[in-house]
This record gives sequence, structure tokens and C-alpha cells, in this order.
Amino acid sequence: MPRFQAVLFDFFGTLTRSVQRGVGHQGTARLLGCPPDTFTAVLDRTFYQRASGQLGNAEATLRWVCAQAGVHPSDGAVRAAVASRHLAVRADTRLRPDAVPTLARLRQLGLRTGVISDCTHELPAFLPDLAIAPLLDVRIFSVQVGRCKPDPELYLAACRRLGLAPHQCLYVGDGGSQELTGAERAGLTAARLAAPDLAEHMVFNADLGWRGPLLGSLAEVLTMVDAGTDQAESPTTRYAATAAGQPTG
Repeated sequence: MPRFQAVLFDFFGTLTRSVQRGVGHQGTARLLGCPPDTFTAVLDRTFYQRASGQLGNAEATLRWVCAQAGVHPSDGAVRAAVASRHLAVRADTRLRPDAVPTLARLRQLGLRTGVISDCTHELPAFLPDLAIAPLLDVRIFSVQVGRCKPDPELYLAACRRLGLAPHQCLYVGDGGSQELTGAERAGLTAARLAAPDLAEHMVFNADLGWRGPLLGSLAEVLTMVDAGTDQAESPTTRYAATAAGQPTG
């Protein structure tokens, strides 16, 4: 029997290329009457509060952000900004070229697949429109669960929905939100995607001390799930960290 029965992936920076905030976010700030730099600073320092989903729906969350920034837009401006932010986050999202082929091959090999993401309200809304959507058996979003990585509940929720034990699952992520050590504490095997473009990735609470397996590309996941290959002996897991840049998330 293969060592792994499922592979679970982080989304931003893992199934996607590195993420930076594009110009669309400046338009969202202006709709709210907020200086773009102030708006971005508030977004950065409140990520986990927003991604935990405890501030209400997208409109309520954006009103809360505005209060933190000291602005009080009209209801119409907030509604327009919610739509603008959705488009801005979607525009920042570019799937890796090997995301669809890797997921498709895993499914062909009989493995289940899923995504576990620390995210705000936008990703659950647009992920169904992405090319990877039909290739995912389970989707766990922090904004819906009410917790963020490295909380074990996110990983265990995915395992429960798949009907698998944690040790049967491999988790792959870029290392943000202490997600790799979190996955290990939940009983999964974890590997860090160390693609070169992640040197420019927006990251919060990175797994800087990670000493586990490193992958140079998503396609290298296929080596780790090979039924006859132990991940500790695979050349893939010894991919040099210096060739991939610094840990990011």
C-alpha cells in the first residue's frame, strides 16, 4: 500500500505563484476614503484576525478594517470596496504552471487531494472558478473554520472529510503561518515548497526553523508519494535551501 493516501496543499504561494498586492488594492482603499499605505498597513497587522472569520462577513470585516484605519465610509462605499477587493485578490492569484498537472497526476495515481488555506472571504468565493477546483476533494478555509494555521483543527478537519488518518496524508506548503510544524504536530508528514519565486512572496509568521523535506517544484511532490520511495531517502527532499532562497510564506 502507498505510504500516502492524500496530499493536502497550502494555496497562496504553493498552488499559486508568489503573491504581492497589486494595484487593485489601492483602488479599494480609495473607495473607502483611506490612504493606500494606511489601508495596507492595517491589512498586514490584522491578517489573522480577519482570516479567522470572527469579524463577520466581508462587509463587516471591511468596516472593521476601516475603523482601525480611522475612516468611516458609507454603506455604499463599503459594498463597492468589497467587490473591488474581491477583484484585487483574484488578480493577485496566478496558479503555478505545474499546479493542474500535478493535481491531475495525483488523482490518476489514486490519491485524494485538498487545499488548506489561511484566507479571508475572497478565496472561497472565487476558487470554484479556478482550473484546480475539479481536482480538489476537500477545501478547508480558515475564514470558515474560525481558526488559522498552525491550529491542528484545520489539518484534522481535512483528514476527517477524507476519511483518513493524519499519518496517511502529506502536507505541502511554502511555510507561512508555521503551517509545516503545525501539520507535523497534527500527525501529518510535511514538506516545504522552496521555489525560487517565493523570495518575493508576502508572508506572515514564517516557519523559519524548518529542517524537514524541501521541494523545488510542485511536480516533485510526485516523487514523495511514489509507493516505493521513502521520503527520507528521496533526493528530492535534499533539495538545497540555498538554491531556493529564504523561507517564505
